[in-house]
Amino acid sequence: MIRLEIIANNSVEENIMDALARENTGKFYTKIPNVFGVGNAGPRMGDAIWPEENFSLVIWCEKEEADAVKRAISSVKEKFPGEGIKLFGV
Repeated sequence: MIRLEIIANNSVEENIMDALARENTGKFYTKIPNVFGVGNAGPRMGDAIWPEENFSLVIWCEKEEADAVKRAISSVKEKFPGEGIKLFGV
């Protein structure tokens, strides 16, 4: 089993979910709706200074599904290169 974690700006959540659906993958996940932190795209703290927020999806899957998730996330990253969309796999 592979654990995938997607962290992205709330503004692209719908795009990510649509991309996963197009790849027919990521049907079973855990969503963490408000994620705060600092990454390469800058702070996302949900406060008056840094108002943006991220969300996170955690998906446990086999390699074939992980490859489909990677394709979906890559397609969204191409459309929104400045949104700090990250995919981690273990």
